[in-house]
This record gives sequence, structure tokens and C-alpha cells, in this order.
Amino acid sequence: MNLFNYSRRKSSEVNIGAAPLGGPHPIRIQSMTNTSTQDTKACIEQAKRIVDAGGEYVRLTTQGIKEAENLMNINIGLRREGYMTPLVADVHFNPKVADVAARFAEKVRINPGNYVDPGRTFKELDYTDEEYQAELQKIRDRFVPFLNICKENRTAIRIGVNHGSLSDRIMSRYGDTPEGMVESCMEFLRICVAEDFNEVVLSIKASNTVVMVKTVRLLAHAMEKEGMSFPLHLGVTEAGDGEDGRIKSALGIGALLADGLGDTIRVSLSEEPEAEIPVARKLVDYIETRCFSPQIEAVECNAFNYLSPIRRETTAVKSIGGTHVPVVVDFRMDGNRCFNPQFIPDYVYVGRNLPEAKEADIGYIVDADVWKPEEGVYPAFNFSHTEQMDSCTAELKFCFLPYAALTEEHINLLRKHPEVVVISQSNHHNRLGEHRALAHRLMNEKLKNPLILFQHYEEEELENLQIKAAADMGALVFDGLVDGIFLFNRGAIATEVVDATAFAILQAGRLRTSKTEYISCPGCGRTLFNLQPTIARIKAATSHLKGLKIGIMGCIVNGPGEMADADYGYVGAGRGKVSLYKQKECIEKNIPEEQAVEKLLELIKTNGDYIEKE
Repeated sequence: MNLFNYSRRKSSEVNIGAAPLGGPHPIRIQSMTNTSTQDTKACIEQAKRIVDAGGEYVRLTTQGIKEAENLMNINIGLRREGYMTPLVADVHFNPKVADVAARFAEKVRINPGNYVDPGRTFKELDYTDEEYQAELQKIRDRFVPFLNICKENRTAIRIGVNHGSLSDRIMSRYGDTPEGMVESCMEFLRICVAEDFNEVVLSIKASNTVVMVKTVRLLAHAMEKEGMSFPLHLGVTEAGDGEDGRIKSALGIGALLADGLGDTIRVSLSEEPEAEIPVARKLVDYIETRCFSPQIEAVECNAFNYLSPIRRETTAVKSIGGTHVPVVVDFRMDGNRCFNPQFIPDYVYVGRNLPEAKEADIGYIVDADVWKPEEGVYPAFNFSHTEQMDSCTAELKFCFLPYAALTEEHINLLRKHPEVVVISQSNHHNRLGEHRALAHRLMNEKLKNPLILFQHYEEEELENLQIKAAADMGALVFDGLVDGIFLFNRGAIATEVVDATAFAILQAGRLRTSKTEYISCPGCGRTLFNLQPTIARIKAATSHLKGLKIGIMGCIVNGPGEMADADYGYVGAGRGKVSLYKQKECIEKNIPEEQAVEKLLELIKTNGDYIEKE
């Protein structure tokens, strides 16, 4: 793989009804119904809306045999109306359901965490090597008959690992790690290969974007080592709704797509399923514009570990670099002093227009030729006018520096001036490649100047800005190259909204927390309460609790597992019933839905994590 130039990973072709995947085929877009799979009419109507929006696969949950059997009626109903889009059955906990679903759906998703192993209970189990092999034989004995049914019916499968539903067996041997998630997938994949079954798609998902990206990178590497090239399905589970869902999905999925990984994607939003499709389409189309970009000539740093990156070592200059959280820089050359009090930038670039009244907590960046020594004001040098740098006495300096303009003179200046923070600029169509190239040049030169990524856009719609900015920042975030983010948009979007987007990108990448984080699933036929209004009520009551993570999950498939990464969890336990969690521990079960939000607030207050709204 080339870190600096875009090309898609070569994957094998998988036949899925009328829409084959991988190989020479385009990146496919999909979604999942949230209606009961026993309600034929509702499923058909929702599937049609997904397809009409551009969805190329439609997934339906199949909790039991009845739901699996009803896939036949849903399939017939759609075909009767001229919709040939393949259907995907989503199976958990019961392999018998997968056997039935394989006869009526074009693809069946199984979850290695609960296909044969019991549901996750967080118990530590101690296996000898012989006992562990015996457990793998149980999987093989149950899995091979399913593969034979799939062969007979020309049904593809997806081996879909979720961070939230790893088995206790995997957890006990590998821990809650990306390596364990990869092995959970590979155990099943090796059986497929041994049985000469090649109609396989793989996915490894998590609500934590850092885990998700690292694990998919590891999975692609593990397959390559074993001579496999199966296609990859990408998604961030429980991404949420609104801006959070879009930014988190674009950051995680975009980071992988940008490196050529991924053959189909699903953007999981806690909204109507058809709302996911335009977001996914915009993301794929934006990444694929890089196909015809001019080549970037750069040298990868030998010390960089793509599969397990760590933050680039830098020298701290005031609040930037070192162990400081990444800063947010704002562009304010028009005199606008309107700030969102929740998302106040750390530094503001004002060019030549330093305001007379300055905010106490903000550093101001001015052009070097008008800079004068003043508390909280710092000079910025253009890459072509750095001759003043030696004589400038500022304790913190900035230098706008495109990779394409980088010279030995610049390298020598940076070596001489560790107080200079580099602001990486790019006009390249593949700006990720140029930002990476500059970071790797700094690492190769053993320079420790902090690095801020300048990303400029001309967007009129906020969703477009969120998707593009998050996709451009994704790989840089996960590679550990970000000491700051500087978003500038020449369009109708308010500057304070652009600031909020920058903060949201850093939070989605687990680099800096600025608000409450919600881990909410998109809902499906298993959802046991009215999801979207519930999310809105919980957000209204808790959105001021900065730094808290709250999981809102429709059912138990991923609920307790994803909640291990949340401070509090709200999980559907039965029709109209909710269970509340404090991290992994279930605190109260089967609360009536109409009381559950108040009970959640009581739990947060009891644990001392609640503050009153100002």
C-alpha cells in the first residue's frame, strides 16, 4: 500500500444476487430496515425507500425461524414490484436461523461472537490449548453444514465481527483487543477457505473509531499474510445521529476508504434507514475523486507503524504538541468575534487585522510582517518569506508550509527553530497524501516541530463540510500526526459552526473531549423501544454533561459490549422495557420505557456525574 497515493485494494469477487461485490465492481452502499421482519408490508415499503435513495443491498434482522422464513415473502414482494436489490439476513445467537435464512436471502450475516459461542457475559474462562481447539472444532462442526446450504442456494455470507459482541472465549484468550477481533474473524474465514467456499465478505466494526480503523487495517494485513483477498464491509457501529453520526462515520470509514480498503459501506445513523444512503454516497464519491490525482513523491518513515501507530513525538511549544491535546485554530480575518462558548478555538488566525479587544483564552496569530511583541499574539510566516524567522523573538511561531514547496532551507530553519509550529497546507486533489508526505518528511529528518493540518473548503451545506473534513482528517488522526486542526470554509456556513465541526472531529477520533458523547445504534427489527424520540429526550437532559459517554442501544446484541466503552447505558430489554448499565454492570432491569429516562438521570446523579444546567 502507498500511503501517499490513492488506489483500491484488489479484492476477490463475491456474487450477491444481481449486485456482485469486490473485484472490478464499485464500492456498494447499503442500509438496514428497522421494521419487524414479520411485518411483510412494512419491510417491503422501507426496503423500497432504501433502494430508491440509492441503496444497493438491504439488510433485515432475523431473530428467529419465523423471521427467516418470512424473508421469502419479502423477497417475492419486492421482486413483484420490480426491485431486484439483494436482501441480507442478519443473524445472531441461533445458527439454525442462518440455515433457514440462507434459502431466502442473497446473503446471510453471521456474528462469530455468538454463532456457536454463548452471548458475551464478561466471564473470564481459562482454556488449555487442547480445550481451545475442541471449541474451534465445535464451530467447524456447526459452520460447515451452513456453508453447504449456502453453496446449494448460491448464497453469500458476511462474517461480521462486532467489538460489542466478542465471545467470552475470545475475550479470555486475547482480551478486548483488535488482535482478538481479527482472530475471531479469521477462525471462521479459515474454515471457509478449507471448505473451498469463496462467497465471503468480512466486517469488523466498533463504535470506537480508533479500534475500528486499527482492526480493519490488521484484518487486511492478516488476510494478505495468509494469501486471502476477500472483500471488506466497512462501518462504525452506533455512530449516533445528526452531526455526530456523520462525522464519526466519515472519520472512521473515510480513513479506510482513503487507503483503498473497503468494498461496501454502511453509515449507521440513528435516523430513518434511507437517510443513511446519501451520506454514504457523498463519502464514497468524495474519496473516489482521488483516483486521478497526480502522483505524490514521498518516502515513508521507517519508524512509522501503520498497523499500530502512535502519536508522532513533538516538542511542546506552549499549548501545542508534546502531550497536549490537539488544538483548534480558527480563521477570522473579517473581524467576526462571535464564538460558541462550548467550542472556543485555542488560536485564531487574523492575518493583519488584530482586534483591539481580545478574548483572554485565545491566542491570536498575525502575519509576521505586522507582528509586534504582545502577550497572546504570535507571528505566522509564509513558506516563501521565512527570512525574518531568525530575528523574530516570539516564543511561539507558525509557518504555513505546503509539502510541494518544502526545501532544504525550510528543513534547516525548522531544525534551528523548535519553537516553530508547522501549518501544513495542500492544494492537491489528494490533500491527505500531501499532509502525510509532509509529516513523514519531518519524521525522516527527525524534526519534532508540532504539526497543524490546514483544511480549506468551499461548502454551502454543513453536511458536505462535515463529511469532507472528517474524511480528510481520518487517516491523519489515526496515524498520530495531528497536533492541531485548522478548518477554513469559504461559504455560507457560520465560522462558529466550522469550529464545532473541528472539535467534533477531534472527539470522534478520541483525541479531545469537548461535549457529551452518545453511542446510539441505528435501530433494527430487534429494537425494543421508540429509539429516535428516546435519543432526543436523553440528549435534551444530558447534553451539557461534558466528557460523559452514554450508550443508547435498542437490544442486547451489542448493547452490553459497546456499553463497556460508555459510562452509562440504556438498553432495550423487552418490548417497552429498558435496562440501565453503569459501564459493564447492569444496575436495574426491565424498567418501563416511560420511566427509564428519569431513572437514567437518577443513576447519573447517584454516581456524582450530574451537574445542573447553567
